[in-house]
Amino acid sequence: MFLAIPQPTPHTLIPAPRNLQLATCNLILSFTLPTFGLQLQTMLPELFTFIEIKFLDILDIFLVAILLYFLYNLLKGTVAINIFFGIVAFYLLWKFVTALEMKLLSEIFGAFISVGFIALIVVFQPEIRKFLLLLGRPGFINRKKGRFLFWNFSFQHEEEFDIDPVIMASKNLAEKKTGALIIIANKSELEQYVDTGQKIYAEISEALIENIFFKNSPLHDGALIIHQNKIVAARCILPVSANKKIPASLGLRHRAAAGVTEQSDAQAIIISEETGRISYAIHGELKTSIKPNQLKTYLLEGMG
Repeated sequence: MFLAIPQPTPHTLIPAPRNLQLATCNLILSFTLPTFGLQLQTMLPELFTFIEIKFLDILDIFLVAILLYFLYNLLKGTVAINIFFGIVAFYLLWKFVTALEMKLLSEIFGAFISVGFIALIVVFQPEIRKFLLLLGRPGFINRKKGRFLFWNFSFQHEEEFDIDPVIMASKNLAEKKTGALIIIANKSELEQYVDTGQKIYAEISEALIENIFFKNSPLHDGALIIHQNKIVAARCILPVSANKKIPASLGLRHRAAAGVTEQSDAQAIIISEETGRISYAIHGELKTSIKPNQLKTYLLEGMG
């Protein structure tokens, strides 16, 4: 009588006990975690030493932020603000190139930065003069009442621009062939041009605009400036554009409208005294012979 003894198959895998697997994991962690913890303890003091900030550092950043804020308020709405952003971008690019140790580019950019101070004085001469005159005014502090640094505590609601009286006055002046130049300021208050004329600070009305540009009125010669829903000044002197693309048939009113819109974010309405046609200017570009409904569309788009 023979007994059959089962033979084990060659492909049978005997799984390791679960306790053995857990013991192996614990052994690995016992070696790796202390090492990682030791590295972290070594890195943390160096990290906090690197980002150590003192009170004078905070004060320095705060004062620079105030300076940049006032510079932005001074330059906003003018062509100079684009130049200012370009200079800041160039300076950051120079620092980035220097950090990457690109020596040739660093030398080239550094040469421009070294003479940048003189260039700033030349480029921003009108704005620097305006800033110094602003600081020298006796009422400078009084004008800042209700403000604390960046925050304005004057909770007066800014009125929406009343555009209809301006459109109707332009239409009536065009029908009468009465020459007119109306400037609508946006972010830039155009103070340098307001100071050249007769300050009014009156509510916008169709009759007042027509009376200002009446031929026998002492205020009809020059530009009328509107800002924040107020007629700010009349008889103002504006810069004349040197753009050679402006047709020779257009007079000084059109060139003055192109000039002021080239240098600011303002819009301009021109009424021709010879033809009675209405023209519109923004960013130095002129649109001639437009209808009152087109003028309203352009003005709304320009304010948007």
